[in-house]
Amino acid sequence: MFKEEKLNLTTEWDKIFPKNEKVNHKKVTFHNHFGITLAADMYTPKNAKGKLPAIALAGPYSAVKEQVSGLYAQELASRGFLTIAFDPSFYGESGGYPRYMNCPDINVEDYQAAVDYLSNLPEVDADKIGIIGICGWGGFALQTASVETRIKFCIGITMYDMARVVAKGYNDIQTAEERYKMLVDINNLRTKEYGKDDYFCPGGQPSAYPEDAAQFLKDYAAFYGKGNRGYHSRSLGSNQSFALQTITSLANDKLFEYAGDIKTPVLLVHGENAHSRYFSEDAFKLLKGDNKELYIVPNAVHCDLYDNWDKIPFDKIEKFIKKNI
Repeated sequence: MFKEEKLNLTTEWDKIFPKNEKVNHKKVTFHNHFGITLAADMYTPKNAKGKLPAIALAGPYSAVKEQVSGLYAQELASRGFLTIAFDPSFYGESGGYPRYMNCPDINVEDYQAAVDYLSNLPEVDADKIGIIGICGWGGFALQTASVETRIKFCIGITMYDMARVVAKGYNDIQTAEERYKMLVDINNLRTKEYGKDDYFCPGGQPSAYPEDAAQFLKDYAAFYGKGNRGYHSRSLGSNQSFALQTITSLANDKLFEYAGDIKTPVLLVHGENAHSRYFSEDAFKLLKGDNKELYIVPNAVHCDLYDNWDKIPFDKIEKFIKKNI
């Protein structure tokens, strides 16, 4: 019998969003095939009967389940779905050592492990399971759809291709020489950090950026920064970030290599004015079949789809799910 690691889970409501009294909530754990135990918040509609369609959610990159994925999970539960918002391996309340590491292959495995878990719950219809990822985890969700045949839909919200942006910079402006220098610096850091108890983390978002900073950076700070609306004590975006040496794992990967083979219905949602919009548009071009859709939210920027109720198209998302599940 597989023995899961015992995690120290909070019991109080510590989300950045208010509790919906139409939804039940509880903490759950499950494990991936690397033996890492993951922590999740499960949301179910009150007075639900019979087996429910289920959704596994994660993201944004460096966020925890008490932030955006939980907000989406609770809202979708109020619309009739059993949902779990989970902390990925190595951070949040989930297990995994060393802390604050990241690996695209393990990110995909975390989603597949969530499908394993949901498929074995008696209250879930195992033939009606889907996945949703926000920001960087939108990219990892789409990557999961390249190998995971059990899911009935995949949705990427304000998606980032983290491997591409690390290797090439925003809008692919990083040169080969700049990439090489970055790798030299990271590999020299590995030499210094070998054998230490922890790894260097550059830090999360500040409370604010200077007035002349790029607007998307100011938007990130307004969400993640200490004292701001999306701050959470366990969020890497709010505090210490991923370990710097984890960059090589992303810089050496290429997402969406088999995106053209995805048979699963896919919905990509992005803001019209988001600096990251090109990630969803380029990924969508790789997809084939008439069950794929790109939905652009008018007048929305990247972080609007984190927690702006006037911008998040929940009706559109619900309609897509119910059509395909």
